[in-house]
This record gives sequence, structure tokens and C-alpha cells, in this order.
Amino acid sequence: MMKLLLFICFLIPLCSYWWFFTSCLLFLSFYLLLIPVSSYFSSLSYGFGMDLVSYCMVSLSIWIGALMIMASFSIKSNNIYCNEFMLIILLMMFILIITFTTSNLFMFYLYFESIMIPTLFLIFGWGYQPERFMAGLYLLFYTLFASFPLLISIFYLYFSSGTLFYFLISVDFNIILYLSLVLAFLFKMPMAFVHFWLPSAHVEAPVSGSMILAGVLLKLGGYGLYRVFIFNNLFYFNFVWIILSLFGCMMVGFLCLTQVDIKSMIAYSSVAHMGLVISGFMTLSYYGLLGSLILMIGHGLCSSGLFALANIIYERSHSRSLLINKGFITFMPTMSMFWFMFSVNNMSSPPSLNLLGEIFLINSILSWDSLTMLFLFLSSFLSCCYSVYLYSITQHGNLSGGVSYEFGGSVREFILLIYHWLPLNFLFLSLDLFTFWL
Repeated sequence: MMKLLLFICFLIPLCSYWWFFTSCLLFLSFYLLLIPVSSYFSSLSYGFGMDLVSYCMVSLSIWIGALMIMASFSIKSNNIYCNEFMLIILLMMFILIITFTTSNLFMFYLYFESIMIPTLFLIFGWGYQPERFMAGLYLLFYTLFASFPLLISIFYLYFSSGTLFYFLISVDFNIILYLSLVLAFLFKMPMAFVHFWLPSAHVEAPVSGSMILAGVLLKLGGYGLYRVFIFNNLFYFNFVWIILSLFGCMMVGFLCLTQVDIKSMIAYSSVAHMGLVISGFMTLSYYGLLGSLILMIGHGLCSSGLFALANIIYERSHSRSLLINKGFITFMPTMSMFWFMFSVNNMSSPPSLNLLGEIFLINSILSWDSLTMLFLFLSSFLSCCYSVYLYSITQHGNLSGGVSYEFGGSVREFILLIYHWLPLNFLFLSLDLFTFWL
């Protein structure tokens, strides 16, 4: 694992070379494909290691990291603190790799919280509007509110079991310890009803912030649940999260249909998808755990691509409003094709990873209780509704007068979208990688 961290460190002098830097991160992503991965915690060195979940999350982090640099070309073209921006991206990559590969619970907590710092810098430094300060504070305090009990419970675990290595912790759980360990990750994912920081953070963040937030940072919560449930032996209260998440999925689906801000709608759709992930995970069945992992990867690529598309429109119309951004099919027909592909992937069409994950998750949730059929039906139907609504309202209708029509799309933008779309729709071919897990 140290080779990944050293690679990131050695990229620091290259911060001023935009495309070479991006190419190095893409190279690191392809290099990860050559690392043999197993279902157990392996490749151990200096307390770091990887199993399949870690491997998938590290790969996703580096891939999204390269793409968010590619999407933020306006920072380079306008020279808005370009080198500092690259340094913050590097810092995020460094922290994420440590978070996903450490085998120590306290180290995980430390870097799980540390990722807030570069995220806040991104929002404060390169955000669009003055409201970004309030959005950043929402993000900070929501996360900290749930994280302090987690810190105290980690100390308790250490004094009780004498170790913080995930697989050696052994302690009798009670309801307070259970809530302390689980709530921090549910806030981070976020679960519906504690999601209020997410839309404001997405709306105020630059495109790079939105991409890393939707693509990777929400997955930190899911990854934390995977790690905590290794030693958690109190499962009686999981039904609460399943019910809340399924109900939240349905309610957030209705909320999506009322949005007039493109980024806000995509952010709310993320909450709906994460609700399904939480529900499936909390069943703790084989299909539930497997589907959660697959849907997290699929959602990371899909929502990141949608935010990149929203930014492409924003750079032309200088607005995120659905009331202004209309009729783009007439002057960006190729981009309209990408809008369609990502919209249908967002509602889990074949052959995307989203469909694969949802099949596993719906299977596991229905096996848990068949009465959940109603919620699943409604949330899937609403997912289809707001995805079609997002596509049709942006692509059809009359063009707004304020849109600048210089060009339909650059090669950089098409490469960016293809790099999102290809893994999202072709990773199902390596399903054996996931199914041999557990």
C-alpha cells in the first residue's frame, strides 16, 4: 500500500503540469487493475491492507480524482489558484487511500474526519456563491455532530478489547455503543432525514467538489458500515434503518420532482440511491452486502457523470435553473446523447452497474420482508420519473436567449463523459470479481 501513497507524494512537484498530472492519476488507476485482489484483507504493510471493498473504493477514488481535474479545466484556463487546487486534490487522494486501506479503527476515524478539510477548502475556495460558507458549515457540523460519539465509542472499544484492528475487536454491544458506531456513517452516506447538508453542499461546491462528494465521500459512510459490522454483534435494531431508509427513498423521490436546480435534483437522487444501499446493507444478507458494494460503485460513476454534465451546461448558460436550461438538444445533440445515457443509467437501466446492484438489493430487501414491495415499487418508479424529467426538461423546449452558443462540446468534455460511462456500463462483465467476495 505504501507504493500508492508514495506515488501520490511524488506527484506534488507536477502540480503545475495539468494534463501530465491527470495522466499520472489515470495511469495509477490502470496500475491498480494489475494488483491481485482477494476477498480477505491482504497486501498488508505498515498496518495498511486491502480487501475487495477497499480495492474498489481506492480505485474509484483515484479514477474520480483524475476525472474531477479533467472537469475543472476552467480553473486552469482562468488561472484561479491552479496549483493550490491540484494540491488539494492530491491531499484528498492521499487521505482517501489511507482511509480505505488502514486496518486500524482509530486511523480510519482520523482520516475519515480529515477528508472534511480539503472538501471545505474546495467549497470555500472555488465555490460559486457567497452562500457556500453556510453550506460548508452545514457539512462540517452535521458530520461532527455524529462523529464525536463515534470517537468516544472507539476509545471504549480499545479499553474493552485491547486492540483496534478490525478483525480482533471483541466486545459485548449495547444500544448506546451500537448507535455511536452506526450513526456517524448514516449521517455521512447520508440517510434520509439527516441528509440536509448534502443538497446545499452540492449546489455551492464547484464541479470537482460535487464529483468527489457524490463519487467517493458518500461511499465513506458505506465503507465504515462494512468495517463496523465486522465486529458488531447487535443486529436487533437494523430494522429501524431499513424502514427509515425505504420511506426516505420514496419521499426523496417526490422531492426530486419539485426541484428547479439541476445540481440539487442530482443531489437528492443520490440520497434516494444511498437509502436503498443502507436498506440492503442492513439486511446483512449475502445479496444485500454484495448489492450495496455494486450500487455504491455504480452510483459513484453515474452521479459524478451527471454533475459533470450539469457543469458543462452551467459553463454555457451560467445558470443551474431548469427554467432556463432548455432545448440543448438543438445545439448540443451529441451531449444530449450523453444526457440520455446517464439519465437512464441513473434510473438503473441495463447494462449499468446500478441495475445489477438494485437487483441484488431488491432481492435482499424482499427476502427480509415482502411488505417492503410497496416502498421499493414507488421508489423505483419515482427514480424513473425524475430521471426522465431531468433529461426531457433540459433537452427539449425552446432555447433560452442567455445561452452562449460558441461550441457544442470539446474533446476534453467528451473524453470526460466517456471515462464515466465506460466503466459504469462494462464493469458488469467482471461480476465474478464481486460474487467471489464474502
